[in-house]
Amino acid sequence: MASLEVLRGGGNKNLHGALPTEIGSCSRLTMVGLAETSITGPLPASLGRLKNLTTLAIYTALLSGPIPKELGRCSSLENIYLYENALSGSIPAELGALKKLKNLLLWQNQLVGIIPPELGSCSELAVIDLSINGLTGHIPASLGKLLSLQELQLSGNKISGTVPPELARCSNLTDLELDNNQITGAIPAELGGLPALRMLYLWANQLTGNIPPELGRCTSLEALDLSTNALSGPIPPSLFQLPRLSKLLLINNELSGQLPAEIGNCTSLDRFRASGNHIAGAIPPEIGMLGNLSFLDLGSNRLSGALPTELSGCRNLTFVDLHDNAISGVLPAGLFKELLSLQYLDLSYNAISGALPSDIGLLNSLTKLILSGNRLSGAMPPEIGSCSRLQLLDVGGNSLSGHIPGSIGKIPGLEIALNLSCNRFSGSMPSEFAGLVRLGVLDVSHNQLSGDLQALSALQNLVALNVSFNGFSGRLPETAFFAKLPTSDVEGNQALCLSRCSGDAGDRELEARRAARVAMAVLLTALVVLLVAAVLVLFGWRRRGERASEDKGAEMSPPWDVTLYQKLDIGVADVARSLTPANVIGHGWSGAVYRANIPSSGVTVAVKKFQSCDEASVEAFACEISVLPRVRHRNIVRLLGWASNRRTRLLFYDYLPNGTLGGLLHGGATGAAVVEWEVRLAIAVGVAEGLAYLHHDCVPGIIHRDVKADNILLGDRYEACLADFGLARVADDGANSSPPPFAGSYGYIAPEYGCMTKITTKSDVYSFGVVLLEMITGRRTLDPAFGEGQSVVQWVRDHLCRKRDPAEIVDARLQGRPDTQVQEMLQALGIALLCASPRPEDRPTIKDVAALLRGIRHDAGPDARKAGNAERADAKPISPTKLMALTRPVQTQAQVQARASSGSLGLLNNRDG
Repeated sequence: MASLEVLRGGGNKNLHGALPTEIGSCSRLTMVGLAETSITGPLPASLGRLKNLTTLAIYTALLSGPIPKELGRCSSLENIYLYENALSGSIPAELGALKKLKNLLLWQNQLVGIIPPELGSCSELAVIDLSINGLTGHIPASLGKLLSLQELQLSGNKISGTVPPELARCSNLTDLELDNNQITGAIPAELGGLPALRMLYLWANQLTGNIPPELGRCTSLEALDLSTNALSGPIPPSLFQLPRLSKLLLINNELSGQLPAEIGNCTSLDRFRASGNHIAGAIPPEIGMLGNLSFLDLGSNRLSGALPTELSGCRNLTFVDLHDNAISGVLPAGLFKELLSLQYLDLSYNAISGALPSDIGLLNSLTKLILSGNRLSGAMPPEIGSCSRLQLLDVGGNSLSGHIPGSIGKIPGLEIALNLSCNRFSGSMPSEFAGLVRLGVLDVSHNQLSGDLQALSALQNLVALNVSFNGFSGRLPETAFFAKLPTSDVEGNQALCLSRCSGDAGDRELEARRAARVAMAVLLTALVVLLVAAVLVLFGWRRRGERASEDKGAEMSPPWDVTLYQKLDIGVADVARSLTPANVIGHGWSGAVYRANIPSSGVTVAVKKFQSCDEASVEAFACEISVLPRVRHRNIVRLLGWASNRRTRLLFYDYLPNGTLGGLLHGGATGAAVVEWEVRLAIAVGVAEGLAYLHHDCVPGIIHRDVKADNILLGDRYEACLADFGLARVADDGANSSPPPFAGSYGYIAPEYGCMTKITTKSDVYSFGVVLLEMITGRRTLDPAFGEGQSVVQWVRDHLCRKRDPAEIVDARLQGRPDTQVQEMLQALGIALLCASPRPEDRPTIKDVAALLRGIRHDAGPDARKAGNAERADAKPISPTKLMALTRPVQTQAQVQARASSGSLGLLNNRDG
């Protein structure tokens, strides 16, 4: 083997084991290519003896341990591709000795520590990608000496300090991605001296100050994302002089001033998003010169004045969101005649007045129309029924009058919501409304409507209805939905019969006899209950009170056995004072979780108190303190310690302020960030990576056995952490192992539990697939709307089997997103169905699942984008047939892995139309 020059084994998932130390004896080796394999273990230090090695490519594998500093002796090394592994420790400063190094790609590992300033000595470096690690410290100013540097990608770390102005010396820099860090200070004006810069991503940091006008000199700039910072001042007019700028994203800052008239010069602009700022003044008429603009998002600002007629010049607009401003005046005549591509229009909560123009019916592509909270008046034009793709219509809170057009009932796609509330509509409910069989939410409250509600009896998909405060009469339709309708949703209709409409004397006599029998039964029952209660009070009160007092004291009494894994001063007495109902933040099958403030250390922790001393609780406690102390991963909750006495067992965890994923998806928690698809996708990736660590990187592997939305905790930036390891078990590869006891939560349990076959890591994959479906659909795993015994998995499969549009099952809160995001959701839907395959052998590994989810927003190859916020423009629709292909079983495990990792079903490449 001494004469070996090239070692290639990439793409072979069956290639296992560690890289042997003896590889250092292959002195003529120039290339090591073992990407996308199952190579494990650390990189041997003997690699440092390979003086002729030019390329080290072991990416998307299972490497762990540190990067050996001996690599700094490989004087011929040009390319280091070690991304998507589980490498830990710091980046060796010795790599700075590699004078020929051109590409350093270490993204998606578990690296910590600082970025070595010594890298500034690698004068030929063209690409540095250290994204999605745990790096801290500052960006070294020495990187400014890398005159050949083209891409610097540090996204998704914990880097602090400022953006060094020395980076402006890297005159060949095309991509600068520093988003999702903790960078502070101002954006250096010197960055305006980068003529080749195409992408500048600084979003999700803590930047302050103004946007430097000098960025207008970056004539090659195509995408600029400064969202989610604390930037202030006006938007520099110079940005709109950039000839190639297609994406300008400034969401959620503190920007002020007015939109400059120069916006009309930026004719290449495709997406302009500046919602959540303090921008004031009128929308300049020059905006009508942006013929390529497809996405305009200026919601939640202080814009005023009327909508400019010139907006009709933006003929490619598909998405317009101007909600929550102070826009006034009437909707311009002829506006909708030109915007025929419009799919989403939100003008809600402004001061727009006048009539809704009839040419709105020309918008055949419109799916969401939200005009609530304005001052619109006059009749609703019947032409709105021509918006055949409309899924959501919200005109609530206006002054619209006249009859409700029957044409609305003929819109075939109207299925999310129809809100006509708080207007002045009169007349009866249109009979055509009986055709809205797909509608989920209908609100006609606070109008002047009359007649009966029988037209609504055919609406089988309704989940919410409000007809209150009108003049409806007659009986409610006799359906199961109306039988359960809250009184508050029908009140204020004096002539509406909420149960039985009283008729003849016979009815009244029958009701009187029935009332008498009920009263007698109630009296007799009450007498018996009072007698029993009196006996219990007389003979048991004192004994029970004394026992309760003794039990409460014994629960928290010493001696305590306390073990702490972190350097924290956690006293049981401090914890005990916090174990009150007011501090409960969650409940599990084995106990309650409390928020506890520790005055001595000034920290807040989460405390899990096991509810009893039965065998199951004792076993769960023992399991958690045996599993969690030996796992270390950013997506797995950290166990700080534990305490126990004779009666009580406590576990101490990091406190994560945003609660559980289940709470955010289904209520019971605050915060709207989970509505955003980007957040949901990031959570899904985080959970998959945490499970991948348990299954593939722990020795032996660990099966969680209770993966569900309520066991996924969310940090202050909605980073996901897998919790509750009370049912976890070591993964046993032995063929003769007996099945474990039943475990898990209904709705998430894999089918093999019912067959009592061997439980493997593929059972966790199934549960993860269910969670992913929850995140995409917004539905609970066991929703009554699915029908008795049906889960979200079967509901989705049935929907696709009927060849209905897959986008219909996407969460209503995600509707109206751009097509590129919708296609990402549908790709994730395909991955979820693959995970939820009925047979374990048809499911991918969770490591493959994590790669697929990351691939939704990554391009293929070593130069992949990993955290860019500029959406892809080449996404193509996914059909029901393509998604249903994921439900068909395949024959071998190798086929499953090939399908998952190559994206052969089109999930990654979207080759199919």
